[in-house]
Amino acid sequence: MAWFDKAWKTQMVPAQDALKGREAALPLTDRHYVNGHSLKDVPDGFETAIFGLGCFWGAERLFWETDGVWSTSVGYAGGMTPNPTYEETCTGATGHAEVVRVVFDPAKVTYEALLKLFWESHDPTQGMRQGGDIGTQYRSAIYWTSPAQREAALASRVAYETALATAGKGGVTTEIAEAGPYFYAEDYHQQYLAKNPGGYCGIGGTGVVCPIPAKRPA
Repeated sequence: MAWFDKAWKTQMVPAQDALKGREAALPLTDRHYVNGHSLKDVPDGFETAIFGLGCFWGAERLFWETDGVWSTSVGYAGGMTPNPTYEETCTGATGHAEVVRVVFDPAKVTYEALLKLFWESHDPTQGMRQGGDIGTQYRSAIYWTSPAQREAALASRVAYETALATAGKGGVTTEIAEAGPYFYAEDYHQQYLAKNPGGYCGIGGTGVVCPIPAKRPA
């Protein structure tokens, strides 16, 4: 019997039991539905950030509506299966989280500001779930792409965990790790709530303000 036939959805799949995936990437239309920018290109001087805060449909909209963000896409990260499908990811047998890849101009919006939006827009104390969305793919996660991002992410976790404790909330369960391979989700998931304005969002925070300053560039 396969691991995913018997394990809870809230248990990370052992590497040896992860689905094998595929060599070829899923087809992708390389244009942002809202602003027309490339989903793959990173302009000179821009940075990339990767966040998981539950269902990626509503999470992506938070970031594309943020000034200074050049493009967003949704995909899968933090797992073991190459080029997974949505259906495979939902089994829990890929190890991936649903994430948003954010390409931003640090001269217009700082990484700290994006971290503040991340922390305040979901509940990072819930472990392998967000609200009614249960499973390892819904876990809270920050995948850093530079040493500076790592330092900022870790500092922000300490600051927010202190604020949550003061408010009587539980401890932070957010995974903070170096970004590994990022796999784009299927076309129909990209900018989903722009294509389907009445679609499911799933975003909801704790109501606790994250005290880190949204630093402006010098």
